[in-house]
Amino acid sequence: MLAKYLNIAYKLFFHSGDRMFKHIVRITDTDLDGNRNVVHALTGITGIGIRMARSIVNELGLDDKRKLGTLSDEEIEKLRALIEEDIEKRFPAWMLNRRADFYSGKDLHLLSKDVNFAKMLDIERMMRMKCYRGVRHAKGKKVRGQRTRSTGRKGRTIGVVRKKT
Repeated sequence: MLAKYLNIAYKLFFHSGDRMFKHIVRITDTDLDGNRNVVHALTGITGIGIRMARSIVNELGLDDKRKLGTLSDEEIEKLRALIEEDIEKRFPAWMLNRRADFYSGKDLHLLSKDVNFAKMLDIERMMRMKCYRGVRHAKGKKVRGQRTRSTGRKGRTIGVVRKKT
């Protein structure tokens, strides 16, 4: 019975002989699944889509079909360094997700919590300017031109009142 559990534990930590298999890889404060392909695992980081993930893998010369958990420590460190530090330098400006930042004027690529924080700051700025989108955000209404006659109602239920006969 103990041998069965030890065999399971061995399979969890080792893969294909003596190479170490990592089930969870941590990059930019995000836990990525080691059982997924490198490209698809990188899309788990907020701010990296499928196109940017493919570009990162091609830039480093990695095989995109490999599982993320089978990468060596050096390859994971190269991946982490590119994503966290060099992404603005190695890719053209049109691939970045925050071009001509309002506050710094630079082309940036935001990741994880920074994406949500920048979105919140943009909405607050629109509300302070009292532009149309800011007013809609402040009122809690739909912002992008959707219909509001029959959908998007919150609060009390509005229905038809019938006369008693």
